[in-house]
Amino acid sequence: MESSEIKSGTLVTLQDLHPSSPFFQDGASFRVTGKLEEYSVETAIAVIADGDANLKIDTKNLRDLSFRIGSIYQFIGELHIQADNENEAILQARVGRNVDGIDLNLYYQTLQLLRQFQAECIKKQELDAVQAMNEDIAG
Repeated sequence: MESSEIKSGTLVTLQDLHPSSPFFQDGASFRVTGKLEEYSVETAIAVIADGDANLKIDTKNLRDLSFRIGSIYQFIGELHIQADNENEAILQARVGRNVDGIDLNLYYQTLQLLRQFQAECIKKQELDAVQAMNEDIAG
């Protein structure tokens, strides 16, 4: 039976979501930010971009969110890789918000610092585990 647990959205940049990236996995939950380039009312498909990277967003589950081309939006949802084209994906958004006014440079600097901190924490946990094993062996 499939878990009904809602996963948190891993913070990623649009540049992180390319086919050779470890993030590019079907069903993975992400939080993405980008400028709205296109929006179709008929299909509820939006396209956000950041630099030369872009991503399609399925917004049909979102309510009370108005879309303006050129505005900055943030979405949380699950990535679905297209069956007919494994190089293309769409994010099924469950949360969306307009974040006009965000300083994207500062946001991405903060994301880099967060990733460094998380990597250091993982490294420390691994070292602590090895040290505890060595103490158990020696003790």
